[in-house]
Amino acid sequence: MLEIVAAIFLAITVIIICIDIMPISRDWVSRIHIGRYRNKQEWNQSITQIGANWLNHTPKVKVTDNVRLVAIDMLKGNYSKSVIQHWQEASLLLGLSECLKNGTDKGMKSKIEQFLHTKFDANGQWREQPAYIDSGILAYGVMKLEGIDTEKYKPALDSTWALIQAHIGEDGTVQYRKFMKNYRYVDTIGFICPFLVAYGLKYNKPECVQLAVKQLEQYEKHGMLDEHCIPSHAYHMENTLPLGLFGWGRGLGWLAIGLSDAWRELPDSHESKPKLERFVKKFARAILHFQRPEGNWNWTVTRNETRADSSTTATLGWFLLQASQIEELAEECSQGADLAVQYLMKVTRRNGAVDFSQGDTKDIGVYSMLFNILPFTQGFCIRIANHSKVVGR
Repeated sequence: MLEIVAAIFLAITVIIICIDIMPISRDWVSRIHIGRYRNKQEWNQSITQIGANWLNHTPKVKVTDNVRLVAIDMLKGNYSKSVIQHWQEASLLLGLSECLKNGTDKGMKSKIEQFLHTKFDANGQWREQPAYIDSGILAYGVMKLEGIDTEKYKPALDSTWALIQAHIGEDGTVQYRKFMKNYRYVDTIGFICPFLVAYGLKYNKPECVQLAVKQLEQYEKHGMLDEHCIPSHAYHMENTLPLGLFGWGRGLGWLAIGLSDAWRELPDSHESKPKLERFVKKFARAILHFQRPEGNWNWTVTRNETRADSSTTATLGWFLLQASQIEELAEECSQGADLAVQYLMKVTRRNGAVDFSQGDTKDIGVYSMLFNILPFTQGFCIRIANHSKVVGR
């Protein structure tokens, strides 16, 4: 009997050790000869292929930074959360939608349709109704697909708008979570603003556009560092005090996504276009100031001593590419975006996975110290690489 118990204990121990060691070993092997890409077309093909493969088998993003006894996190359900996966999948969709615009198919369309089938039922509604506003960016990703009948998913888009409405607080802006009603997060800008503008314009709901603009205006007023124009992680609604870190890299990325995509969705004739463009100009000049000579931004953009973060670099690179449409910023923003691409090529593994992105944030002011692959980063790299201003350069 004791021998059986000992054998079972030994087997469990071996399994736990393997679960810990295998990812570390895989990362070490995958990083051999990292960054060998020199040709942008070759890099584009590589990152796009792995991004398309990931869409229906998206790598799980860890909730904790634990690298030991990971099996215990898995058993407790603390290894990954579906809400984190929403913005991973959304980014991949947004990247692949740029490929569709360029006529790059090669079976990609069927993979996207397979993904949509897993997310939506025959009536166009979510198979699993999202509970958090993070799903807004996934709904936006669906809306940006070309060559696919996305109108059938309007019930899901309608429910996403209803979900966002249910999170509107007393100040008329959207809460990150209902149980944190007095906090306004920079993440929320990226999650909801592009969707609100696209949805509002498509279905003639001006209140959606107004909400997106208000969310951006209020964050510019209360959540930005004076003169330097970089966001805090969050601010408290009642006293407007900033919370968390000014200069958290992915926080800048969330603002960049929400601002640039909302701005470019608006037609030139829209009354809010000029005010968002002024914000774009200020923010573009700010992030150019913090870009490192190698082309990257660090996870804390204000400190040269911190590690480079690929997720920050990919999202801010995308922002600069959009801001380069403004004539007075065209040259410097184009150069900044190109530098970002050059850096991202240097941190791409042989298989096309872009490495060294900061892991998931734990709380306001509590940031991950793990840097690894992140589907979110992959999607924005694909988005940049397939943009008309980058392809063929």
